[in-house]
Formats: sequence, structure tokens, C-alpha cells
Amino acid sequence: MNMIYDVMILGAGPAGLSAALYAGRSGLSVLLIEKGADGGQIAVTDEIENYPGQMPEGESGASLIKRMSAQAERFGSVRVRDQIQSVDFNGEVKKLQGEKEIYQGRYVIIAAGAHARPIGCEGEDKYRGSGISYCATCDANFFRDLEVYVAGGGDAAVEEAIYLTRFARKVTIIHRRDKLRAVKAIQERAFSNPKIDFLWDSVVEEVHGAGILQGLTVRNVKTGEKKQIEADPKDGMIGLFGFVGNIPNSALFQGILDMDENGYIRADEEMQTSVTGVYVAGDIRVKSVRQVVTAAADGAIAAVHISGKCN
Repeated sequence: MNMIYDVMILGAGPAGLSAALYAGRSGLSVLLIEKGADGGQIAVTDEIENYPGQMPEGESGASLIKRMSAQAERFGSVRVRDQIQSVDFNGEVKKLQGEKEIYQGRYVIIAAGAHARPIGCEGEDKYRGSGISYCATCDANFFRDLEVYVAGGGDAAVEEAIYLTRFARKVTIIHRRDKLRAVKAIQERAFSNPKIDFLWDSVVEEVHGAGILQGLTVRNVKTGEKKQIEADPKDGMIGLFGFVGNIPNSALFQGILDMDENGYIRADEEMQTSVTGVYVAGDIRVKSVRQVVTAAADGAIAAVHISGKCN
């Protein structure tokens, strides 16, 4: 591809789509690169209640992202499905080496997001897709009328536990602390749901089963006591969903951009990274609040500042 774009955007989640909208509306030539489906983690979120301007009765992440994508496309973003393998941020023209071809642009906005952190229990890899999941919206239907456990205590964990009650017979939240970290409104919904139970001060230490997940070993972090949880013989299996945080998709930029100890990319208030001409937006950057609204704001800020330099 010989075209040199004004700005290349990596990732079509809320941050990337917002950046594409603002950059395109400013008259910049925009290349939006996404390896999979638009939306990132929000695309598999069942219910959104706190995004300004959304449907007031509530809506899914997929429906919100569909409208965001349409807005971005309205202002002329060129779309590419590709997996970026390496980057060259030296010089005025930045280069992104994809599986399909090389892309070039004067500015880059990294909006690659993050992915679910593993639960960290022994045997976890063996039962991924065979009882262990990290996406309730994707996999809840496979656990209809079964007992399900959720590891985590933040917003995502509690919201997904509530969603799972539509399918599972019983949902137990396993949390390493003695109180939830989720916002009060979400906690109240969980505590009032008769299908949700709690295991406090506990972590999943090990999982086991004959081909499918059939049992958990849960350890109390205060007493050290271990509890064995086994599937009801009539069910034959149980479910375990992990929502214990995220890992930024920043491995591609290690040693190139300044990051914190967890791999999140550092940026100034204009979203400028440690490399001139390279910006970052959304969950992949160092920040205190990671929500759809803050991701969209990051993308808009980055695009506006790039626009000011191009025009």
C-alpha cells in the first residue's frame, strides 16, 4: 500500500472509533485497522447503563458499537482487517507491518485495548472452553440450569454474574476480599438477586474434571482453609467465569514506548506517548478510570490534537 495516511488507528473499540470519527470529521485521511470484530471487550457486554446518549432503557455493547462504527464510516475512514506484526515509529512517516501488507501514516493512535486476565488457578488452561470462560455474553447459554461460579468482585464480575442468573440455576461470586469492589448500584442488584451467593476472602486455587470442568478447590486467603466444590452428579459439570482484571494488548510496543510496570502505555494529557507522532487511547493507556466514556474521550482528544498539527 503506497498511500501515506494522515493518521493510522490501531483498534476499533470505543477509543479507536471515536478517534476515527473526530479525525475524519476534521478532514484527515484515516486508516482504521482492526484484527477482529469492532468493539473490543464492550462488544460482548450484555448491558450498558451509563454511557451518555445511549438508549435510556439500556442497551447492549454490540448495539452501541454498531452505531459508533456507522458514525466513523460516515466520515470516510478506510477500514482494514489485519493483524499488525511489527512497527517502525522512526522518522516522520510511521510504518505498520501487517500480515497482509505494510501501512504508512504520519501519525498513529494506538487503541488496541486489553484482554481478560487469567484467573491464575492450576489447570486453568486445560478447561478453557470446557467449563472455564471469560465472557458471560458469549458462553452463558452453555451453562443453562447448571451451577456457575464467578471469580472477581469488580464491576465486570458482578454485572456478568447478574447476567448469568438468566441461564444458570445458581451463581456464586468468589472474591478474595470481604466486600465487593463494584459500584454501589451494581452491588445492590447482586445482593437482591436470590440466585446469587458469595464466597468471601477466597480464591480459586485449582480446577479439575474428566475432560470437562467438574470441580474447584477454593482457598480462604485469611485462614488458609481449602474447600472442595464438586458438580452435582445430575449435572455432570460446573461453570467458572473469570473477571479478575485485564492485561493491556501492548506487547508489540515493548521497548519502543514508555510503559508502567503492568504494561500500560504512558501518555500526557494530549494522549501523546514517549514517541513523537504516536498517541494512545482507551484501556491500553495508564489511567485511573477505564470505561466506554473515558475511552471515547481519549480517542477524541488524540484526534483533535493530531488534527491541529495536520491543518
